[in-house]
Amino acid sequence: MVTTPRINSTRLRALLDGVNAFGHNPKTGGYNRPGYGDADMAVRTWFLEQMRADGLAVYCDPVANLFGRYGPPDGPCIMAGSHLDTVPEGGAFDGALGTCVALECVRAMRDAGIKPAKAVEVVATAEEEGRFGGMLGSQTIAGTVRREWLEQARDADGVRLTEAMKKQGLDASRALKAARPTGSVDAFLELHIEQGPVLEEAGIPVGIADSVAGVINLAVSLEGRANHSGTTPMSMRADAFLGLSAVGQAVHTVIAELGTARSRITIGKVDLQPNFIHTVPGRADFVINVRDTDASRMAAMARAMEHTVKQAAEANGLTFSIEEQSRMEPVRLDGTLAELFEEEARHLNLRALTMPSGAGHDAQTMQTLCPSGLIFVPSRGGISHAPEEWTDWADIEQGAELMLAALVRLSR
Repeated sequence: MVTTPRINSTRLRALLDGVNAFGHNPKTGGYNRPGYGDADMAVRTWFLEQMRADGLAVYCDPVANLFGRYGPPDGPCIMAGSHLDTVPEGGAFDGALGTCVALECVRAMRDAGIKPAKAVEVVATAEEEGRFGGMLGSQTIAGTVRREWLEQARDADGVRLTEAMKKQGLDASRALKAARPTGSVDAFLELHIEQGPVLEEAGIPVGIADSVAGVINLAVSLEGRANHSGTTPMSMRADAFLGLSAVGQAVHTVIAELGTARSRITIGKVDLQPNFIHTVPGRADFVINVRDTDASRMAAMARAMEHTVKQAAEANGLTFSIEEQSRMEPVRLDGTLAELFEEEARHLNLRALTMPSGAGHDAQTMQTLCPSGLIFVPSRGGISHAPEEWTDWADIEQGAELMLAALVRLSR
């Protein structure tokens, strides 16, 4: 007998709590499951067993992406999920919630007696948070991984991706042959916390992403002369921090001249040397992070920031270097899936806001393989990547019901 499927919030919460038993730091309240670390691999083993216990056909690919298939064993699938890894001292919801919601949707379909005509595959992607500078899990599925990147990728501590994977019994080179065949995935759906303040500010429970911003990271070095802060006249200094400060001050000007409400420029990582109270800084190393949903605008802002660095160096007697560390182009998500989300939201009497994603997600990578859609639920205070990260369960339930309705419709 087939009944109307419903999300079991108690069961969903227990599943998320089970995931978050791995890598929890009770002193800070944060969660630590960096990609290919021990906690990350342990939670993958646990989650795979949860799917197996639910009767799903499970497997793990060469980069530790996990899959649980519900429905016909052959033919294309509808894939749904997110990631299980975290940033250091991250929150309880980022990634893990979307993975758990996908499995709960399948559980709800099963409980309601729904046997999909097209299989639904729950996926828990690997290394989404970019410990090594990419989104290796979804890049592997989509077939966009490149050998050169695999061999060169390192984390912030200099650990090679290939070595980190080898330590966990994985061969990174096998990622090059692990792509899903064209036509094997009809659509990819992801639910994620917004990681920003827009939905909460608007009082709207659900966001539907129409695009994902691209990112350019510019690694900059400004070099002057370290010297005594008391004896070196101001007119004779080559102060690297003053150069950095001038670059920072230019951010608002560049945004005002070239950007829109969807533009972002951030200097979030800085290393000042010698970083001592009585010494004029001799060197500043920092990264300029440029984001936009429009590729040409993003590139124009990056060029403007490079010009700003040159001007700041000249004004302060510094030498400089700029290296484009990474670039991900903006992605337009599938419009048909966005319309489907909107229709199902109306059927559920849910208010939904169409919006861009300023953060990167697996959905943007998967769009290169198949139509992809992304649902957001609100983040309290817009906080993410921190122990204070929180989404109210009433909002989670509404977002999960929307995901369930979409999966039922697509898998008929």
